[in-house]
Amino acid sequence: MIQLRTITLAPGVATDAQAYPFSVAAIQSLAGRSLEFTAPVTFLIGENGSGKSTLLEAIACAARMITVGSADAEVDTTLASVRRLAAQLRLSWARRTRRGFFMRAEDFFGYARRMREIREGLERDLADVDTAFAGSSDLARSLARMPHQRELHEIRRRYGEDLDQASHGESFFTLFNARFVPDGLYLLDEPEAPLSPMRQIGLLARMKELVDQQGAQFLVATHSPILMAYPDALIYSFDDGRIAPIAYADTEHARVTREFLSAPERFLRHI
Repeated sequence: MIQLRTITLAPGVATDAQAYPFSVAAIQSLAGRSLEFTAPVTFLIGENGSGKSTLLEAIACAARMITVGSADAEVDTTLASVRRLAAQLRLSWARRTRRGFFMRAEDFFGYARRMREIREGLERDLADVDTAFAGSSDLARSLARMPHQRELHEIRRRYGEDLDQASHGESFFTLFNARFVPDGLYLLDEPEAPLSPMRQIGLLARMKELVDQQGAQFLVATHSPILMAYPDALIYSFDDGRIAPIAYADTEHARVTREFLSAPERFLRHI
């Protein structure tokens, strides 16, 4: 299901082209234009610094997305400049949703630490309740413990005992499965970073299940030719200072990967 249909950048931002993020060529090229999302899965691709992650972050801020990270998008200091861009974006919805989340791969450990601190705080609260109600009836102590136990149980049900005890890739997958919900909008920045090739294929399968059966929409900034191969996905390239649709077979990611795997010696002899 397509929930976010278009984003439009106000034409006047071109006059602020000396300041980041408006100085990014691909962002400048969007001024006064709309970018359409005509498929449930859209990939934003391009070289580092091309603007794909910047635009994804701005969309997350403009949509007031729930953030899986160490801080919410509205207050995250690393997104201060991007929030200026977000203020100039106009979002058009087929159906406004508050379900789903925004996540940057680099923020995962911050989120895991945040969850651990919440869990440890709840465990301390339970110990304090036991101390405070030491001379009370079992019923009184049980009622006092209940809200803390309920929240602690929900965290453990979703994420297991501790997200940062498993490998990075396993923890990432646990998080994805825990936080995916029906009718969600998901903005993911380089989710392939901690995932092996097989795990990336597993993520593709999970995305397709959510799209086909639960009405999800994905906007993904990525370098992964595996993820880009999602069937019938819309791919926007941010290279050459503009944002333009591109076929999967024409992406540099697919072409270079294909050529390298067919004849790695052609590349390795130059090392």
